Amino acid sequence: MVKTALMITMIIVSIVLTASILFQSGNSAGLSGSIGGGAEQLFGKKKSSGYEGILSKITTVCAIIFFIVAIVMTALQD
Repeated sequence: MVKTALMITMIIVSIVLTASILFQSGNSAGLSGSIGGGAEQLFGKKKSSGYEGILSKITTVCAIIFFIVAIVMTALQD
């Protein structure tokens, strides 16, 4: 019963995680943009509100849930 619930949770979280990643806009600035973009994220210049902020939070939460469920499923494996 627990394994079935975890499997259903894993499927739902996987679908939501994939969708939230695909809906995010990509950075097409190349190598220089990745270096500069990393600094902007580090110092908080990234927009944290609006559509992109919500997708970012959904992605983070789903990734954490995904890893926790995967670890629990592995621990329960016979």
